[in-house]
Amino acid sequence: MTAEQIPSTAVIRVSRAEFEPGRYEEIREMNVATGRYLVPAIQQLPGLISFHTGVSPDGSIVQISIWDTDEHAQQLNHLKEMAVIARGEAERAGARFLPIVHYPMDWNI
Repeated sequence: MTAEQIPSTAVIRVSRAEFEPGRYEEIREMNVATGRYLVPAIQQLPGLISFHTGVSPDGSIVQISIWDTDEHAQQLNHLKEMAVIARGEAERAGARFLPIVHYPMDWNI
């Protein structure tokens, strides 16, 4: 999808967590492992435009996704694989979640 094709109703969903930098390898391994079941589950949801995740050695992890509408972005709040299973694994590994924020998209490249 090109920037011109992204709908005016698009939403950026940002989920962040912090952890002790000394646990970087453990958190990164957890992030890669949860992707094995999260990717297929998330791909089944309508409205997904893109999804990105990364772990910083400085002690934070981020998931940024773009959805065609806020309603579709809200699906992740109720997806068992995300809201229960992956979140639990992250918390057991030492991640502390910040509030999830949805941003209406103003512009893109």
